[in-house]
Amino acid sequence: MRIMLDTNVLISALLFSSQRMTTMMDCIFSKHELILSSYVVEELKLVAKKKFPKKCHAMEALLLTMNYELVHTPEKIKENLFYIRDVKDYPVLYTAIHEDVDILISGDKDFAEIYLERPEILTPAQFMEKYEK
Repeated sequence: MRIMLDTNVLISALLFSSQRMTTMMDCIFSKHELILSSYVVEELKLVAKKKFPKKCHAMEALLLTMNYELVHTPEKIKENLFYIRDVKDYPVLYTAIHEDVDILISGDKDFAEIYLERPEILTPAQFMEKYEK
């Protein structure tokens, strides 16, 4: 399956790795295809630079070693396909839909309120419970 990570999950996986995140990433790398959007990668870099400047170099190094498909978030995005409270989250889900992603993993509660047939929106814990077998 094609699995895309939201920025908050990517930050947790790269900068604050835990056993749960390591296991989730191992599952994705071994059984699925990791998709990262240009929007999420840019947001990751901005957040890291602002909040975790001492970890920027390590984060860049990890991104360079990871195996993933980078998809580009379209500059022109169709509006009103779904409602999400935080407008900054709209491009994340729009890209997942546009790129035919199977699963979007996010810890953001705004995504939990959206019900779409595809992509399936899961938290890291929900993903592990359902797919790590």
